[in-house]
Amino acid sequence: MSRRLRRRVSKKGKEKVVVHSYTEFEEEVSTSERNGDVDWTCLPDDTVIQLFSCLNYRDRASLASTCMTWRCLSASPCLWNSLDIRAHKCDSVMASSLASRCRNLQKLRFRGAESADAIIFLQARNLREISGDYCRKITDATLSVIAARHELLECLQLGPDFCERITSDAIKQIAFCCPKLAKLRLSGIRDVQGDAINALGKHCPHLMDVGFLDCLKVDELALGNVASLRFLSVAGTSNVKWNVVSQVWHKLPNLVGLDVSRTDIGAAAISRLLSLSQSLKVLCALNCPVLEGDANFAAPKIKGKSLLAHFTDIFEGIASLFVDITSKGKTVFLDWRSSEKTHKSMDEMMTWFEWILSHSLLRSAENNPQGLDDFWLKQGAPLLLILMQSSQEDVQERAATGLATFVVIDDEHASIDRGRAEAVMRDGGIRLLLDLAKSWREGLQSEAAKAIANLSVNVNVAKAVAEEGGIDILASLARSMNRLVAEEAAGGLWNLSVGEEHKGAIAEAGGVKALVDLIFKWSSGGDGVLERAAGALANLAADDKCSMEVARAGGVHALVMLARNCKFEGVQEQAARALANLAAHGDSNGNNAAVGQEVGALEALVQLTRSPHEGVRQEAAGALWNLSFDDRNREAIASAGGVEALVALAQTCSNASPGLQERAAGALWGLSVSEANSVAIGREGGVAPLIALARSDAEDVHETAAGALWNLAFNPGNALRIVEEGGVPALVHLCSSSVSKMARFMAALALAYMFDGRMDEYALVGTSSESTSKIVSLDGSRRMALKHIDTFIHMFSDRQAFTAAAASSAPAALAEVTEGARIQEAGHLRCSGAEIGRFIFMLKNPSVLKACAAFALLQFTIPGGRHALHHAKLMQNAGAARVLRATAAAATAPLEAKIFARIVLRNLEHHQAESSKGI
Repeated sequence: MSRRLRRRVSKKGKEKVVVHSYTEFEEEVSTSERNGDVDWTCLPDDTVIQLFSCLNYRDRASLASTCMTWRCLSASPCLWNSLDIRAHKCDSVMASSLASRCRNLQKLRFRGAESADAIIFLQARNLREISGDYCRKITDATLSVIAARHELLECLQLGPDFCERITSDAIKQIAFCCPKLAKLRLSGIRDVQGDAINALGKHCPHLMDVGFLDCLKVDELALGNVASLRFLSVAGTSNVKWNVVSQVWHKLPNLVGLDVSRTDIGAAAISRLLSLSQSLKVLCALNCPVLEGDANFAAPKIKGKSLLAHFTDIFEGIASLFVDITSKGKTVFLDWRSSEKTHKSMDEMMTWFEWILSHSLLRSAENNPQGLDDFWLKQGAPLLLILMQSSQEDVQERAATGLATFVVIDDEHASIDRGRAEAVMRDGGIRLLLDLAKSWREGLQSEAAKAIANLSVNVNVAKAVAEEGGIDILASLARSMNRLVAEEAAGGLWNLSVGEEHKGAIAEAGGVKALVDLIFKWSSGGDGVLERAAGALANLAADDKCSMEVARAGGVHALVMLARNCKFEGVQEQAARALANLAAHGDSNGNNAAVGQEVGALEALVQLTRSPHEGVRQEAAGALWNLSFDDRNREAIASAGGVEALVALAQTCSNASPGLQERAAGALWGLSVSEANSVAIGREGGVAPLIALARSDAEDVHETAAGALWNLAFNPGNALRIVEEGGVPALVHLCSSSVSKMARFMAALALAYMFDGRMDEYALVGTSSESTSKIVSLDGSRRMALKHIDTFIHMFSDRQAFTAAAASSAPAALAEVTEGARIQEAGHLRCSGAEIGRFIFMLKNPSVLKACAAFALLQFTIPGGRHALHHAKLMQNAGAARVLRATAAAATAPLEAKIFARIVLRNLEHHQAESSKGI
């Protein structure tokens, strides 16, 4: 809690710390007044100290460097009673720099073995409480030195992760060096031996709270000799001899609370402990499979004693311990916190309840055992929400982490339990989490942001977060200098940005700029924050307006930097996806060209297509596909080795996900728009893998493979390769059987290119015998292709509508045919002048290709199509109207060709009239 200072005196407990005045302060104020400037040093000393008390030590140091007055005030002893160094690397050098301020330090929180080694350099001999996490690498030697240097220590907590390298030797050293120790909680010790526990009992007479959690072995008999114990937890500890426990622990004269959660304790031991202990008031046995599996067990009802388990009402059990609180159920914690009456023993018990419940609920959420859905909805979630309102910071953090964890079903695929997430929302959890996120304590900010991020996977919760102002809060946290806070906030924005309705709000809150700045700020050593920031930018870039905001904020350079330099697969994948989305807006903004012009962008994406990680290859190919819509990018990708890389990718992705197959074929489709690239793709062996992809079961892969083969077939050499590689049956199958109209359409056009006569001339090159065999082979393939092209055209030929259109020149009749024949997605296709010229030439073909060409030109010129006007101009320049009129009037032309030709003529007249209006 932040302290409120009055009259330059800060109170903490019974101690008073006087804050001195400084002559420099008065001199600076007078100078400020003479110059007429606003001077922050005019603030009263106690106000400045109050502000400093709401900052972490790093920000406090930054402000202290602004002037001598603030430097003196920042060193005030009342600001250095507590120190949290978890968020930053703390080595001996940093600790030594803080030593002058830590003489009165009483509470320290740290993270990791390196920080543990540095603690002694703080020279905080008055430390009363030390709490550490990520302690797997902390050794006996380090812990022993810490104990020896801090003989006034009253509380030592290491966990919840396992202290694998700590043994009973270090525990004995703690006992010898810290006689005032009252609370000892250690996690994951392999073997807590009897001599270590006996040393604690002998040398620490005030030891009242012991927790040996998730240990492999604990000496039960020795624990029964520590007479001072009031609270004991062996939650998660294995190999406990419960027959010994039931015979010994009930004799502990002061034992009030016992936690045996997540152990294999049985009904007999539970009953014996509750019935025989004179002092025991509460026994916590959450998630104890043996006990819960005993259908015959009935919790003993003993006045003044309570068993807390999944099958009991935990709220009622705790409420039953109070004699002067009338309210029951879920309000018991709130009533206790708001009670004006103080009862030391009950306060100690409730404080212990909060700690062990937060720990056990978090462990249960992490392990996610089956069959707890009902417990989580009725008791677990409400308990976590109540614990978030605790006065204990570590309890609040664990409760928030528990909320973030218990909703997750599959972390890899970002799926959460809808019922649990919405239960948190209904019980007011979103507001509680957002309030914690606004705390000045960075540990709470980080865990609250993590919970908000996970819960926001659910669309209803995401909406509630946005409505409660969560987007502004997360955008603010994303600017934090604390990497962990920024990382979780970026994760929240990532999940919220999935919803289209939230993208604009994130941009308005400054979230885009904050996310881009994160990439530059943590460009090295921050894989988690980089992945989340890039992922959020990728989602935002899918929106046209937000994509321009990303570019304005420097996002193109930031994302290319990640694609070029970062080695972490998750970051590479999200950076490539973001670049793909930035380049996806085509003509609506200049981001496509901007990405291509960024130094090293195309080379980096080409290189990423060779990644061993499928997700990276998929997103890189998708980015190259989108970028290939720009003419300059298309050639630059080829120059960067893109043709070879994408052909290699297509050759290896026959068994890959449909997403990768679609993007690999799509990128080759985009590159093959260029004649030179098309030839290069054929030469590099790209035909065979595209034919294989055309046989895919996925509709989207059909479209991209057919599109690529259509472009390749424009070149006679490639057309012949397609025939030789067995591509005709594959295209025929697409043309007749694909669910996608676009795939059928482009397969038909590819077959039309292949058999309009130009490939025949190419096939004649070679020896006489070779040419003869090729011609024989082509003849059979031609008959198959033309048959299925004809069948395809007839799919769009409603005989009644065609007959009516043939008998009448009325626009309505032609309009009916147009609507029946229209393929909506074909309006996005853009053809070159050479391609349009080829279709016009096909109109002179006496075969079914005449109808196919007219059908294609109809699709390309339908008013409203994205490139319809472009195609109309190309056709006008090529003199298409004359050929179309001849087709429409030809007595021997198929009815479909004649009707389609008339519709195309009408489309050209429409575009010409619209162009005239524009002029």
